[in-house]
Amino acid sequence: MGQGTDDRPDRRQHPDATPHDATDGGDGHAELASLLSNDDLLLSQRPREPDRDALFVADGDRNPDAVFPQSVASGGPTTTGVILWTRVAPDAFDPDEPLGVEVASDDSFDDPCYRGIIDDTDRIRAHDHVVKVDVDGALEPDRAYRYRFGYDGVASRTGTCRTLPKPDASPDSLRVGVLACQNYCNGYYPALGHVADEELDFLVHVGDFIYESGDGEFRGLGSRDYPDRDVELPSGADRVQGIDDYRHLYRTYRSDRFLQRALESHTLIAAWDDHEIANDVYWDPEDDAPKADHPRGEAPEFMTRLTADAIHAWWEFMPARLDYDPDADSLQDRFQLWRSLEFGDLVHLVLTDERLYRDPPREGLPTAANVRPDAEPAGRTMLGEDQLAWFTDEIRDSTARWTVWSDEVLTVPFRLGGGRASLYPVQGGWDGYTRERRYVTERIHESAPRNFVTLTGDMHCYIAGYKRTDYGGPVTGRLFPPGERVGVEFMTPAVSSLNVAEALGIGDGPLGRLTEPLLRRFVTAQNPHIEFFDSHHWGYSVVEFTREDCTYVGYAVDKHTDSMAADREVVAAYRVPDGSVELNDVTDEYRE
Repeated sequence: MGQGTDDRPDRRQHPDATPHDATDGGDGHAELASLLSNDDLLLSQRPREPDRDALFVADGDRNPDAVFPQSVASGGPTTTGVILWTRVAPDAFDPDEPLGVEVASDDSFDDPCYRGIIDDTDRIRAHDHVVKVDVDGALEPDRAYRYRFGYDGVASRTGTCRTLPKPDASPDSLRVGVLACQNYCNGYYPALGHVADEELDFLVHVGDFIYESGDGEFRGLGSRDYPDRDVELPSGADRVQGIDDYRHLYRTYRSDRFLQRALESHTLIAAWDDHEIANDVYWDPEDDAPKADHPRGEAPEFMTRLTADAIHAWWEFMPARLDYDPDADSLQDRFQLWRSLEFGDLVHLVLTDERLYRDPPREGLPTAANVRPDAEPAGRTMLGEDQLAWFTDEIRDSTARWTVWSDEVLTVPFRLGGGRASLYPVQGGWDGYTRERRYVTERIHESAPRNFVTLTGDMHCYIAGYKRTDYGGPVTGRLFPPGERVGVEFMTPAVSSLNVAEALGIGDGPLGRLTEPLLRRFVTAQNPHIEFFDSHHWGYSVVEFTREDCTYVGYAVDKHTDSMAADREVVAAYRVPDGSVELNDVTDEYRE
């Protein structure tokens, strides 16, 4: 791609999501303005100092699940704190009863380093009885802590949280678990039980924490029935209709004991993808509103309100630290998911939002003829103008040993077929936004970070591949690579969502064992930049960064068994040396 202005996305202001006249009749925009202007919507509680110790004396005979049914979680790490999360059961809630929180270095809590009391019970009730406590400034850098909540003589389960190292620190390693795509109705979560037992520094969720549907949606020919995972939305509809439905989904998902254990054990760094709002959501500039694959996905007023409700519920149930501007004109500008975190000089992690800013999908399936960057209009964007400028600046200015992009959807090409017969079926990924992909890749190449790694999800597959400045065809891309390598990409599998094998009804029997290597060879043969592919398993991945290398390990865990006895195995493991864009297969090392 050249350096002319034709290759840059247009300098375009994103549409205003609120009306200029708050009395506008009945289209939902007035309610949206009120909702997103709520000053306390995205702010964590700031407890006052406790004046009585009795709040922290718990009756060990009382069941914490009766008071804290979704247990506890932590997220939004800084060098001196985290956001602590819990929810009080409505049946146990007493507006005259304050709630306590304490943090300590060990399980005894004899010498807590932080204690606070929250007595703004009206606010707790207003947000589905969710409590988020920001303890930033109270903790020490690069340390693990234990925390718990206390309410009416009952202590919650104890969680573990962790702070970031100082920016000028030089940690030896960073080990993160990477999760995606956990459809509650389509399988069990023993994978998350194993995640809870992993020795991790942090947990990164790249999106689809919930699915916006009740029973029977997003399933394939080989999907099984899980009667105890039935979900009925309060609205009675098949897809979400508003905030009550979203809240119900989060409460249901967070009731799973394996998911609770994973969030109790590790501090979460959360992004989102489309299903936190609605399938294949995008922003339509013609109607100045989101659109999506939803029964009412083409109705601008409904989708604007629905997206605001989705953001509201996501924020309530996820312990995330994001910027919020209630006075911004546009929906996207009020709530900013994209952000970065530094783990000393070892890792610079950049998270982007690839749903609220993306242009509508192209009509028809991308083919060899229309997937070329020059076949797209110059203004077509995935990230939007402001986020794109911020993202490329973050890459350019990174001085860390490992610059890491936490990305929701596949960034490298995914081709089926060859020559003019090639198809690019992953329309929701960057194959639908190739002009901007080329621009981003060239900026990475120009900035030349020491090591560049992309962590992604969405496709319900395991992938290890190379990012290139150009990719070529199935033959030329392997024999005569036309572009330079600028980094590697690792995809984490789905925890339970529909994969290719399940969609086709292949299953995990003899047919599955036969088709697994065949599909892998088929995909990698047509995509020489992809070293490994698997869409026959579910699970999670662990990625470890050290001063010598980065290692990706993809684990498969049987989602059909609601038990820690579910089979677990290593699907693939790849290692990238510091200073070299080279994927080395080390699977055998991890299977020993």
